[in-house]
Formats: sequence, structure tokens, C-alpha cells
Amino acid sequence: MKRLSRRRVLLALAAAALPVGRSALAAPVRLLVLGDSLAAGYGLARADGFQDQLLGALRAKGRDVAIVDGAVSGDTTAGGKARLEWALADGADAAIVELGGNDGLRGLDPRDTEANLASILDRLAARRIPVLLSGMYAPPNLGPDYQAAFRGVFDRLGGRPGLIYDPFFLEGVAGQPALNQPDRIHPNPDGVKRIVARILPLVEQLLDRTGTK
Repeated sequence: MKRLSRRRVLLALAAAALPVGRSALAAPVRLLVLGDSLAAGYGLARADGFQDQLLGALRAKGRDVAIVDGAVSGDTTAGGKARLEWALADGADAAIVELGGNDGLRGLDPRDTEANLASILDRLAARRIPVLLSGMYAPPNLGPDYQAAFRGVFDRLGGRPGLIYDPFFLEGVAGQPALNQPDRIHPNPDGVKRIVARILPLVEQLLDRTGTK
């Protein structure tokens, strides 16, 4: 009887410890940020850039997240498409796609921009990776026809079922001198802070789709 009681106690202790052990060993959610200079933190110290500020905001919310840095300054949608497989080499549980600004600045054909982004979204969907797509506007000097065609790319893709759509990455920051660097294109640390605060609820919604908290 003593042996049986002792065995039951040991089994009970082991069962009680098991959930704690699993939690401690759980890997952080891997969030891929596939973007250009806006996501790469061009002109900023790393701690002031989008990825580090977003990571800090998520951790302050109790989210166990690791950022997969897939942002390259100067990149176009074609560049993002070309390096997607490399960016996914170590896996990802969710993805933010922030590309297109350089396509607009260079006046690239919106049809090509749409094809590149569609390919990226298709490949992420094939891997069952939930996506947050952040949109962009073309510069006004390219004319209203180009602006409308360019904008239509994001609005169409943003309507895909299951996709989380953020219409404009620089919402509330673009055109605000106090929130941008001297080039008037890239946000300064305060501008990045504004972007992160605005987009954070959408990123949390994205992470919830991975089945983790």
C-alpha cells in the first residue's frame, strides 16, 4: 500500500509539472516582415526602426514573438518575390507584407506590381501562413491615372478572403514634417512609434490566427 501511494504521488506531481514544462519549451511565434526601407528602418538606429519598435510593443502585450527580418531598403515587389523563399528558409508562422512604395516611386507598371504581390500572397497561402498586407499610394507627380491604377492593386489584393488589410502603411505619418526624416519619405522614431501604435491591433489579430497567444 505504501508503494502504491508513493507511485500515485509521483504520477500526480509529474502530471502537474507537464504543462509548465511544455510552456517553457514553446518556441516564440515567428513573424516575417517582408518589406522595404519603411520596414527596414532606413536612416534610424535599429532600436528606433519599425521591427524593433513593433517587437517591443508586442512583448509589452505579453506576446512571445520573434521577428524574421525580411526587409531590404530599396526593394521592389519583384525583389520581395525573388527572395521570399530565402526569407522563409527557417520558417514563419505569420507574415506582414509591406512592399510597393519603390514600385510607385519608380513608376513601374502597376500590373507587374500586382502580379508580384499576388505571387507572394499565393505562396504564403500555400504554406498556410496568415498575412497582413499593408498598402501604399503612388506619388502625385505621376498623375491621377497612374495613381488610380496603382492604388487599385492594393485594394483588390486587400479584398482577398482571409487576408488582413492595412490600407496605408504611412497613415497619419505621411506629409507630417514632425514625424518624418528630412527626406520627407521615411518616418523618424516618433513617426515609427505612430505607425506601430496604429498597426498593433491588426498585428495582434494576425498573431491570433496562428492559434497562439
